[in-house]
Amino acid sequence: MRKLAPSEQPPTPSAAPTAEEEARAERGGIQSIERAFAILEEIARHREGASLAEISRRLGLHSSTTFHLVQTMVALGYVRQLRESKRYRPGRALFALAGACLDEIELARLAVPVLEALSAATGETGHFAVRSGMNILVIAKTPGSGAFQLAERVGVVRPAHCTALGKVLLAALRPEAFARYLSQTELVRFTPKTITDPELLRQEIARIRHDGIAFDDGELEPELRCIAAPVQDFTGTTIGAIGISGPLWRFSLPVIARHTEAVREAARRLSEELGASQPDADDRLRTAR
Repeated sequence: MRKLAPSEQPPTPSAAPTAEEEARAERGGIQSIERAFAILEEIARHREGASLAEISRRLGLHSSTTFHLVQTMVALGYVRQLRESKRYRPGRALFALAGACLDEIELARLAVPVLEALSAATGETGHFAVRSGMNILVIAKTPGSGAFQLAERVGVVRPAHCTALGKVLLAALRPEAFARYLSQTELVRFTPKTITDPELLRQEIARIRHDGIAFDDGELEPELRCIAAPVQDFTGTTIGAIGISGPLWRFSLPVIARHTEAVREAARRLSEELGASQPDADDRLRTAR
C-alpha cells in the first residue's frame, strides 16, 4: 500500500486551547484595554496634545506598542492627530460618547466652576441657561459679591426675546427656526425697553450673530442689565448661554466693556470643557435647529 506523501496527509485537527492559554489571552486583552485607556487619559490631560514619544515615556510603554494602540484609536475616531505639530488630541468619537451622557445635570455640574470664577471676577450673579421650547431655562447660578444681587432660583423659565441669555440662544437658531419662533411667539412687553417689534428683534439677533455677545438693557427688569455669550459643544453648536446680571447703576459703559471680556472668556472656557474645537466661543455662532 502506497504511503501518503506529507503534502497528501489529512490535516491534523487543531487542539482546543488549554485553560492556561485562554487565561493568558484574556490577560493580554485586558492589558491592551488598560493601556488604551491609560493612553486616552494621558492625551486628555494635555490641552496642547501629546506626542508618541511623550506618551511612551510617561506610561512606560514600548514605542511600537504605543504606536499600534494610538493608531487603532485614531482609526476608530477616539484620538486625532494635529496636522502641524503631529501631536495627538481626543477625537470627535470620544466627545460624541461623552455627549450622549451629557444631560442638563451634567451641564450644570460643568458650568458651576466656570460661573463661580466669573462671579468672582465680576462681583455679579452668574447664570447658565439652555433652551426650553420657546423660552430659556436657567440650570446653574452663582451669587456675586456685590450688593443687590438678583434673587433668581435655578430652574426658573424666562422669555427669550428680552434676556441676554435668551437672545444668545435665539441667535443660534437656523433662519427658518427663528422665523418660526417669531410667528409663534408673542413678544410681550415687560418694560419700556423690551423689544416687541419683530423687525427690530431680527436686527438685534443679526448683531448678536455677528458679535457673539448679547446684552439686556433693562428689557425684562427695568433696573437690571445683563451680558451673555454662547457656549458651544464639540460639534461647534451652541447648546447654552452663560452670562452675568447686575443693577443698572453698577453696569456703566466702562464696566460693561470689562465684564464683556470676562463673559467671553467664561464662554470660551466652558466651551473648551465641552470639547469645542474652536478656541473662542464667540467666533461665529453655529446655528441649531
